[in-house]
Amino acid sequence: MEDFGAVNWLAVGVGTVAAFMVGWLWYSPLLFGKKWAEGSGVELNTADKMPAAAMVSQLVALFCLAMVIGLTATTDSLIIAIFAILAVGFMVFSNGGFSQKSNYAILVDLGHAIVAGVTMIAAQGLL
Repeated sequence: MEDFGAVNWLAVGVGTVAAFMVGWLWYSPLLFGKKWAEGSGVELNTADKMPAAAMVSQLVALFCLAMVIGLTATTDSLIIAIFAILAVGFMVFSNGGFSQKSNYAILVDLGHAIVAGVTMIAAQGLL
């Protein structure tokens, strides 16, 4: 049975927010945004035109992954956290292939999933 009382809630919260901010930078024109948008068939918009439902969904997904990582931290099960991150990453990878994104866009999405997970693991280790 999972012990939610042993979860480091600060690390879960910080990991969620940090991974969200990493995503903001990851998909910005400063890093991979322009070429990713081309390969995904979307336009980069200004902050007032961001898809709210997608942003909320992303935040919920990041929180869920941070919770999985937080729970695995309570039992020193880092390998489970790594497999959870890889599962998310390769689901994103396959979805990109099915939606016919460019290879570049698919790899950017995969990279984001992995970097978000590593960010969450780092939050657990540091806090």
